[in-house]
Amino acid sequence: MLFAEYDRCQYTRSPLVEVICQLRFPAILSIGAKEPAEFQEAVRHDFPRYAARQEQPPAKIVPGPTPTVQQPPAVTNYNFISADGLWKLNLTSTFIALSTLRYQRWEDFATRLDRPLAQFIQIYQPAFFERIGLRYVNAFSRRNLELEGELWDDLIQPIYLGALGEPDVDEKTVTKSALDMEMGLNGGARLKVHAGPGLIGGGKKDPEVKFILDGDFSVSGNLSADQVPGQLEDLHHDAVRLFRGAITPELHNAMGPVPLPD
Repeated sequence: MLFAEYDRCQYTRSPLVEVICQLRFPAILSIGAKEPAEFQEAVRHDFPRYAARQEQPPAKIVPGPTPTVQQPPAVTNYNFISADGLWKLNLTSTFIALSTLRYQRWEDFATRLDRPLAQFIQIYQPAFFERIGLRYVNAFSRRNLELEGELWDDLIQPIYLGALGEPDVDEKTVTKSALDMEMGLNGGARLKVHAGPGLIGGGKKDPEVKFILDGDFSVSGNLSADQVPGQLEDLHHDAVRLFRGAITPELHNAMGPVPLPD
């Protein structure tokens, strides 16, 4: 089953590459008009490093008798980074996001998000949130898990494998086999998932082919600040079910699961 219920656990050899939570809101022009000094002061203890960069949104096609190409103005993305460089806050005029390269468990991540989000709401008072997203990017390494003799169809459930799940297909002959899926979930949430073999960073630093499981869970609407914690809990619950439903018992055991209390 794709979304069966499982007991939560923490893996001693976790495949997580990055976890990102993004909350979008109607544009607040004051954020881009000047540097967010008050917000920086509120989060500076946990995110002491600061940088800002200009990002150019993609061009838009404006329909009409003679369609034209419209280039939106550049957007300032403010970055607040932890001392160890493993946690980052991003703030623009339309979203705030927290990402980490060292995810251990949901409660820790939620705690890290709680304070800067509360400060953001207090300072900027968004009318509501238009979209809440939670993304988990996993990269399973057979080398790191001491499974180099195993095929992907021993470790990953068939629905995520495409041709690699067929017994008469030689894995070494397949150059690309990926699943890209979008679907609705219970409670009005949505899922976008990409799964398949790939290289991290284009293989520039690590040539090992890993199996990528990239799940983006989201809910949209006019969501109040009070709804955020509950919506994130639901999205996290969906993420756990997707992950556990994608792996075989052999892969689960190889990652060293440690049960978590309810």
